Amino acid sequence: MVWWTEERIPVFGQHDDEALNQIRDVNSRALRTALMADGHPGYIMPIGGVAAYDNKVSVAGVGYDIACGNIAIRTDDTVEVLDEFLSDIADDIQFQISFGVGRTNDNTDAPTDHTLFEADQWNIIPLSHRGTMRELARDQLGTVGSGNHYVDVFVDGADQHIWVGCHFGSRGFGHKIATAFMALAAGKQWGERVKEAETLLDLNTQLGQDYWDLMQLAGQYAYAGRAWVARHVVENIIGAHIHSVVHNNHNFAWRETHELTPGDERNLVVVRKGATPAWPGQYGFIGGSMGDNAVIVRGAEQNANTDLQKSALFSTVHGAGRVMSRRKAKGKVHRKTGRVLEEGEISRDMMDSWLQGEQVLLRGGDLDEAPQAYRRLPDVLQNHEGTIEILHTLRPLIVVMAGEGEYDPYRD
Repeated sequence: MVWWTEERIPVFGQHDDEALNQIRDVNSRALRTALMADGHPGYIMPIGGVAAYDNKVSVAGVGYDIACGNIAIRTDDTVEVLDEFLSDIADDIQFQISFGVGRTNDNTDAPTDHTLFEADQWNIIPLSHRGTMRELARDQLGTVGSGNHYVDVFVDGADQHIWVGCHFGSRGFGHKIATAFMALAAGKQWGERVKEAETLLDLNTQLGQDYWDLMQLAGQYAYAGRAWVARHVVENIIGAHIHSVVHNNHNFAWRETHELTPGDERNLVVVRKGATPAWPGQYGFIGGSMGDNAVIVRGAEQNANTDLQKSALFSTVHGAGRVMSRRKAKGKVHRKTGRVLEEGEISRDMMDSWLQGEQVLLRGGDLDEAPQAYRRLPDVLQNHEGTIEILHTLRPLIVVMAGEGEYDPYRD
């Protein structure tokens, strides 16, 4: 279901006032906007928001976790081959892949010698910060972080093949880029912190081009990290072969051609914050919650509703979308003493009961990521009917996330 606000913003699904007010605010500065059905409030721009600009890029729109995205790998193994080993596989993922802050395992095969570390874009970073940022990036390459970032093992409901999926972005490297350019745009120095604010950078300026180039580098970094994690799980832990790969960013900006009005095609900069590109024929991997199915989708080609696709700026959801804030779900606990300051609405028993009912093996995870804190993905996808085709429905067998109480300043 799609409806239009008074400002003619296409809105897929139902949203709270805060998310709607945020997309209206973004719309006041953009040429076109849209809100996907998994939308919820974010920093400045709502998660699930899409905005098109004339040669400008929004730092807050791309967000702190630049190039956060999803990868899914279809393997040549079927569930009957792995069924008796699932618990061991879950343990191995938790042990061999780093969750939370920094590298906490003994893996030495993460691609820390990747060619991206020699890219010219590093020279944009002031010399006084360049070395520490590069070493931080090396240390965190292939680490998953916390929050809603995960490594999952799925079974395809149609042919019983095993899929491996993961979700995370550019970690501390991307976070520091976003922080730096918000500061620079406010007249501060690289490394200073300023309050989150809308920062529109003109790509005809040096500052705008520098941000764009480093955003691209963060995209390469995130892609390399996700590819390594997913491949490591498939080949080194499961012992399977890769059949096919689906890989997308959903916190990024692209140069694209869109029709603003009939006959008026323009080259635009399209920012998607928690929204996945979905051009006709383009594949995407969309996760649900830790206790729900995920899907592989494709931008609709045959019998497509082209008008709807255009209104969505050829975008779709990146996940199920929260219905409950982290604090509301989990409550608030004093980080040092562990004293409960505010009770949450979800208990460990509630979360465990859901997962047991779906026969999901969980390693790590916390109450703010419980299924009850999220929308149901089939309902979300139904709001985008006619713009995407669902190709595969994937049932989670294993979900591995950062553990309870894991603090990660780079998760969003």
